[in-house]
Amino acid sequence: MPEHTVPADLDWIRAAPEHATGPGPWIEIAFGPNDHVYLRETSDPGNIVTTTRRKWDAFVLGVQAGEFDHFVAGVDDEA
Repeated sequence: MPEHTVPADLDWIRAAPEHATGPGPWIEIAFGPNDHVYLRETSDPGNIVTTTRRKWDAFVLGVQAGEFDHFVAGVDDEA
């Protein structure tokens, strides 16, 4: 995807557990114009990754289907 300017008026949504406290770090997601999806980490908000809505939706469906579970195999639940 070609580089472009990140809109200043994005509405960032924090992806944190419901009862999470503290600054994180957490992932934040914003949906922008032209089907762009922006992702950043709260500890480094100037480092923004951009993808498309179609790719984001495919990723979310993959997570829901368990396609990425092997990446967290053996990780203890800290909740």
